[in-house]
Amino acid sequence: MDYVYGPGKNQLFVPGPVNIPEQVIRAMNRNNEDYRSPAIPALTKTLLEDVKKIFKTTTGIPFLIPTTGTGAWESALTNTLSPGDRIVSFLIGQFSLLWIDQQKRLNFNVDVVESEWGQGANLDILESKLASDTTHTIKAICIVHNETATGVTNNLAKVRKILDDYQHPALLIVDGVSSICAIDFCMDEWGVDVAVTGSQKALSLPTGIGIVCAGPKAIEASKSARSLRVFFDWKDYLKFYKLGTYWPYTPSIQLMYGLRAALDLIFEEGLENVILRHKRLGKATRLAVEAWGLKNCTQKEEWYSDTVTAVLVPPYIDSSEIVKRAWKRYNLSLGLGLNKVAGKVFRIGHLGNLNELQLLGCLAGVEMLLKDMGYPVKLGSGVAAASAYLQNNTPLIPSRM
Repeated sequence: MDYVYGPGKNQLFVPGPVNIPEQVIRAMNRNNEDYRSPAIPALTKTLLEDVKKIFKTTTGIPFLIPTTGTGAWESALTNTLSPGDRIVSFLIGQFSLLWIDQQKRLNFNVDVVESEWGQGANLDILESKLASDTTHTIKAICIVHNETATGVTNNLAKVRKILDDYQHPALLIVDGVSSICAIDFCMDEWGVDVAVTGSQKALSLPTGIGIVCAGPKAIEASKSARSLRVFFDWKDYLKFYKLGTYWPYTPSIQLMYGLRAALDLIFEEGLENVILRHKRLGKATRLAVEAWGLKNCTQKEEWYSDTVTAVLVPPYIDSSEIVKRAWKRYNLSLGLGLNKVAGKVFRIGHLGNLNELQLLGCLAGVEMLLKDMGYPVKLGSGVAAASAYLQNNTPLIPSRM
């Protein structure tokens, strides 16, 4: 039973946690098992093999850590770096800010490159820093692929090209929490050394698995990294991988079965089709925003996110009141504006196991909310713009062709 009841189904359109498919819920509805029995290592082996596919890597080693994305961040940093190591890290929104805070508290020397919220990472500054770093004091570049607070997606291929142009050996460490499995992510092609994601985002699971994928260069770096780590130590995982038992401590059995079901759904649809679906939903949402006469927080098209849209509101509207009213009146959950954009934006999450008609219901709800708040929106305008686009661009469901 819901803690606070509302009729019908809650329309969950925050950019994570997201809707959980019924197939995944059913897969997790099971008793505990002995994780030392033959069944769980066999299951884990298939999960590790298949998780590599969503990162698009053949050389990376994944770790399924019972934690959140924040824990995955810490694992990525402490296994590859030593206290005092210089990191270049991009501050473009709330989640990159939080990651930078973690980097500083872990005693790294963080060289922060800050951009206006709504802009992407300033790669010109990165280029100048790499050009002047002839003694290779920079040990890692840390970048958020998709900044959920502002709806900004960074171009990782450009980051890799800059590193290669200067033949710089710094590790490329990427937060892919709200991108991987929704926005194209090519770990091997882009030379990403460590990438992290979380189960509650595009994988459409409950929170609880921080997935870290480490490439060969990162694994090698972990052998000499002096940062203190215990729970997040890759060495313990690798030891148990060799033994064929896989787990240095007790995993969540239910989440493992849920992950199996989630991956099966993704592969049944086809990963490329999943990515294209997110492109459609992102484009449709942006068309609706434009039809309402509102602006996207993201300042350039090249940075538009296909998993979340941050909508700027007029100065006379407090966006937090939109979010509150959505939940109280329409059983609709939207994302708050955070930190510098608090009260200025609300966020529409369009990621995970989600389809076109679900999105249109959300957009209709937003239109009613805007009307409630005194904004002169024409009811149906955004829905019409999104519907026209989706009607012309939505293919047949692959499994039903």
